[in-house]
Amino acid sequence: MTSTAIVVTIVVAVIGIALGLAISRILASSRMKSAEDAATTLIKDAEKQAESIKKEALVEAKEEAYRIKQDAEKEERKRFSEAKELESRLMQREETLDRRVESLDAREHQLSSQAGQIEKRKRDLESAMEEVQASLERIAGMTSAEAKDELIERLKSDVVHESAAIIRDAEANVRAECDKKSREILSSAIQRVAADHTARVTVSTIHIPNDELKGRIIGREGRNIRAFEQLTGIDLIIDDTPECVSISSFDPVRREIGRITLENLIADGRIHPARIEETFNKATEEVNQTIQEAGEQAAFDSGIHDLHPELVKTLGRLKYRTSYGQNVLNHSLEVSYVAGIMASELGLDPTQAKRAGLLHDIGKAIDHEVDGPHAVIGADLARRLGEAPAIVHAIEAHHADVEPSTVIAVLVQAADAVSAARPGARRETFDSYIKRLEKLEGIANAHDGVENTYAMQAGREIRVMVQPEKVSDAESIVLAHDIAKEIENEMEYPGQIRVMVIRESRATATAK
Repeated sequence: MTSTAIVVTIVVAVIGIALGLAISRILASSRMKSAEDAATTLIKDAEKQAESIKKEALVEAKEEAYRIKQDAEKEERKRFSEAKELESRLMQREETLDRRVESLDAREHQLSSQAGQIEKRKRDLESAMEEVQASLERIAGMTSAEAKDELIERLKSDVVHESAAIIRDAEANVRAECDKKSREILSSAIQRVAADHTARVTVSTIHIPNDELKGRIIGREGRNIRAFEQLTGIDLIIDDTPECVSISSFDPVRREIGRITLENLIADGRIHPARIEETFNKATEEVNQTIQEAGEQAAFDSGIHDLHPELVKTLGRLKYRTSYGQNVLNHSLEVSYVAGIMASELGLDPTQAKRAGLLHDIGKAIDHEVDGPHAVIGADLARRLGEAPAIVHAIEAHHADVEPSTVIAVLVQAADAVSAARPGARRETFDSYIKRLEKLEGIANAHDGVENTYAMQAGREIRVMVQPEKVSDAESIVLAHDIAKEIENEMEYPGQIRVMVIRESRATATAK
């Protein structure tokens, strides 16, 4: 190929490329214009559609506003109608009240006029009654005061008869209802408890081999007896009684320690202050150990295993305490058994009843150290050592220092009475026995119409002889009830006391 041909080819190629570029630009321009036209059309359509939507929304808003306006006007008309109706009602009520006020005014005026008439009639009636009363007094031959006194006397007599009948009927009904069940429960409890509770008498007299030991006990210039009394806190009594010495103390535990100390000294034969102190320390340890074991054994025997250690120790101290000759620890165990059995018979928790019965006399172990009744002292101790309120209340109420408010408290009261009143349980000194009988007879003799009084059955029964012309049969029933109540309120005694009022009329004539 020649150079000319090459040049021509190149020129043709350049021209072709130029033509292609021109054609492509023309086509691109045409497409852009077409796109711009389409966009313009779309914008115009959108504007038309938006204008249409705007008009429709405006129309709907106007319609909604018109509807709301209509509803508001309707509601306003309704409320206006209700207000008019309420106003009409109020006006009617006001008119009614006005009429009532006028009626009341007229009635008040009428009543005031009637009150004057009533007052006048009242004065006339009082005057007539005075005339009638004066006439009655002339006819009856007595004044109104005398007639009133006579009426009161008759009413009093009627009341005495009625009260006697009520007391008699009530006692009969109570006995009929309670005797059978109480006998079953108590007999079952006593039979199941049946145990040996022999009363241990506190020893206060110590026998010595010979009277020469008295001088050794006293010691030179009394140093031995002074050392003994100072250490033990008890009084050592050495008198002319042959071959015995006595010890005295209000504290039974101290008295027991003193007894053991003195017996060991007498057995050993060496009596001097140093030996007294050594023997006293050993006796104290021995008694404290005995107290602890007695308390633990009592708790074990009654089935109570969670007592506070201080309560166990205090309970053991009752081993050396007696009441009317009855050992208080044995008495407490007996009350625990009886109360538990009675609670079981009644369908109650026996454990709580046994616990309260075991602790009911715990205050007697410390009543010589703390002032107050032993029931209250024991309740305070149990409360302080974390016992339950029901147990504390039963302890406090077993002698009615407070009114019993639970069944457990009543059961402990009953069990305490059963244990104290059973045959052979307690004894008392001759002096206190005589004083109790004299007080019983004095209470009965203080009543009007009583002629003689006799205490019988070791003070368990009192027979009251009344004057038949002063005391009727009905009054004798009331008298027996009053005497029994007085004895309950003024005296302390184990068991029960029966009051029997005897009224007897005798007619005597002599044939000649």
